[in-house]
Amino acid sequence: QVQLVESGGGSVQSGGSLRLSCAVSGYTYSTYCMGWFRQAPGKAREGVAAIDSDGSTSYADSVKGRFTISQDNAKNTLYLQMNSLKPEDTAMYYCAADERWWLLLLPGYDYNYWGQGTQVTVSS
Repeated sequence: QVQLVESGGGSVQSGGSLRLSCAVSGYTYSTYCMGWFRQAPGKAREGVAAIDSDGSTSYADSVKGRFTISQDNAKNTLYLQMNSLKPEDTAMYYCAADERWWLLLLPGYDYNYWGQGTQVTVSS
């Protein structure tokens, strides 16, 4: 059974930084795509960043240059480094995984495995 557990959320002032982590267990597929998504109250969920098993990445335009997705395969952990945070980054952040390596942030597709989320709040 695939399990994803996020951590690292919190409250920070505008311009600050946070690093989210996602610990993955039970994933046995040889290829994968992993991503970070977020959902603010009253808004639709949106893709933030994704990485595939070859290391290719994709970012939402709103976070390019500020967020960096990375992975530590030895630790089975996915990260999202978030710098220059803005109040509009406030949301619940979710980690997701899927065996379709090509998914990245393609619209119209949903990941198969999801974590419970970690809250990020950015104050002005």
